[in-house]
Amino acid sequence: MPIQNLQYPPANFHFLVNFIDLKLVPDVMFQSVSGLDVQMQTEPYKEGGENRFTYQLPVRSKFTNLTLKRGLFVHSQLINWCMDTFNNMEIRPINLVVSLLNENHLPLMTWNIVNAYPVKWAVSELNAERSELAIESIELNYQYFTLLKVG
Repeated sequence: MPIQNLQYPPANFHFLVNFIDLKLVPDVMFQSVSGLDVQMQTEPYKEGGENRFTYQLPVRSKFTNLTLKRGLFVHSQLINWCMDTFNNMEIRPINLVVSLLNENHLPLMTWNIVNAYPVKWAVSELNAERSELAIESIELNYQYFTLLKVG
């Protein structure tokens, strides 16, 4: 009897990043996205009369900065937005969506990232001894993300 509806973990190389509040085409192609994680912060609480352990009470969720990497774009609206933040202190938080896609280019999972703004921009080492692409990385701080399971 064949196994029906067998689910395999999806591949992580087929994804899309879409900046909702910026008109960026084709400025949104990235080689990697990292920082899609959250953890619960806790606060220790010592109960009177109980000396064997300390309670850990949940306080709030903490979201890690999002890091986007890609080949360096010479004329980039995204980098203009970053430089406005760093050089002119024009901090304009934006929303973006990161989608993990299936083989038909349809979203399997989608992360809605709320009120992101750049906190770091860097270019990889320029080295005449290697024939590598110049890679830029953009680090974004954001308030939170919501996870939408599609597939």
